[in-house]
Amino acid sequence: MRKLSIIFIATICLLTACKKEKLAPTVLLNEMTDTVAVLKYSGTFESGPYGTVTGKAEIYQTGNNWQVKLADFLTNNGPALHVYISREAMPVTYIDLGELKSVNGNQLYDVTGMPDFMAYKYISIHCVAYNHLFGYALLQ
Repeated sequence: MRKLSIIFIATICLLTACKKEKLAPTVLLNEMTDTVAVLKYSGTFESGPYGTVTGKAEIYQTGNNWQVKLADFLTNNGPALHVYISREAMPVTYIDLGELKSVNGNQLYDVTGMPDFMAYKYISIHCVAYNHLFGYALLQ
């Protein structure tokens, strides 16, 4: 009876621990900036230790509004991928722009407030679930 109980408990633990994680969408996006938006900063993505990322990160300004554009973007998929504006390549101090909209294409993210882009000079693709850096771009 004890052996049966241990098997039952182990089975329940395995079933609850092995749930499928939510991956980023894979649809090809083609979001475009407003025609009056001015490109202020840009950088080319470099792959991190846990992913492969290609494309460019661009910062656009329209009046008092800021947007991050991931242009010609491509990354491998992972759970809970987010876009960060950060002070470091491996984000410690950052602004979370939200979940990655797709693993490929052109996509826009609104920036709330007016960050100091001389201090927050990286755009990072970061796996929140495991604290893994997929890739980053140094803005210049």
